[in-house]
Amino acid sequence: MGSKQALIDKAESNLYKTYNRFPVVFDHGEGVYLYDTEGQEYLDFGAGIAVMGLGYNDPEFSGALKAQVDKLLHTSNLFYNEPAVEAGEKLLKASNMDRVFFTNSGTEAIEGALKIAKKYASDRGIHNHEIIAMNHSFHGRSLGALSVTGNDHYQEPFKPLIPGIKFADFNNLDSVKALVNSRTCAIIMETVQGEGGIYPATEEFLKGVKALCDENDVLLILDEIQCGMGRTGNMFAWQKYGVKPDVMTVAKALGNGVPIGAFLASGKAATAMGPGDHGTTYGGNPFVTAAASKVLDIFESRNLTEHAKEMGNYLEKKLLELTDQYDMVTSQRGIGLIQGLEFSIPVSSIVSQALLEEKLVLISAGTNVIRFVPPLVIGKKDVDEMIKRLKTVLDHQS
Repeated sequence: MGSKQALIDKAESNLYKTYNRFPVVFDHGEGVYLYDTEGQEYLDFGAGIAVMGLGYNDPEFSGALKAQVDKLLHTSNLFYNEPAVEAGEKLLKASNMDRVFFTNSGTEAIEGALKIAKKYASDRGIHNHEIIAMNHSFHGRSLGALSVTGNDHYQEPFKPLIPGIKFADFNNLDSVKALVNSRTCAIIMETVQGEGGIYPATEEFLKGVKALCDENDVLLILDEIQCGMGRTGNMFAWQKYGVKPDVMTVAKALGNGVPIGAFLASGKAATAMGPGDHGTTYGGNPFVTAAASKVLDIFESRNLTEHAKEMGNYLEKKLLELTDQYDMVTSQRGIGLIQGLEFSIPVSSIVSQALLEEKLVLISAGTNVIRFVPPLVIGKKDVDEMIKRLKTVLDHQS
């Protein structure tokens, strides 16, 4: 295809322009580092937006993919396949949920979760049902997921969206209580808000919402697409609180770069949908579920959740130090290896300068928050190197 610029020009000409991409063409990765087409090395603290939990080019993971490629890629869901059965069993064991449906993405997992809630309500004779979602949330770009995303910026061009969606304030239980009525069929939230600025749910709020759901026979849907899969130091963030949802969505690190998601259900929600209520062509095919199965094996054999907890504590400590050193850094928040630094200025120039000058991959969460969601396999030396490069950028900004 030619030089970096030729590749960029071709992309700008041929691909639908819905992204403002950085002028970098990545070619391959190793561990926690990415390498562009010109051979330059980048320390990655974005992990493909919390996807590459195992980092890049993990031999055990790659070996499993190569073996499955040579064996069987796809058959459709008209038949059973062994990797899907194995991955499903492992995911249910890790989550203590009862049923799982594999999708192609996190967005599709949200769609399935919403359908469970609506079907559960419909089966009980509740029509014109309503769903309570949270302000400043993000659940995806499809029309259903967008309908429960509490951000007007994303929604406005595509209205009217799905009716019957009401928005409460995250971590404000009274605002949720005020919206519950006889037509409410579900409350949906991220256990840790990601795009909205890295806001963990408080224990009081999450337990309060769960109690509210139980009292009113309403389904609690927890979106763990970004914060799940070990990132908080628990396999799923809700396990830290001891609040088990009726429905949970996962994706991102479940496939370590292979596009797969899932929605899981427990108890009364596990039987809400039957034959013909939902389906997918690619979801749960042998290739993607072989990837998820191996990811789950590696998480267990290497005890990655405990490692993420340890590294998360170290990262949090180092980020807190930055809040004391720089006036522009106003606060730090997060759990484990999903952390955020809030700034008094827009962070777009900081993120761009870090990437292009210091070869450090960072991503934002909103206008003034830098999000830290590195591969779960990072070590202290990687955190130290990231801090060193980030401080160089902040020194130039001061």
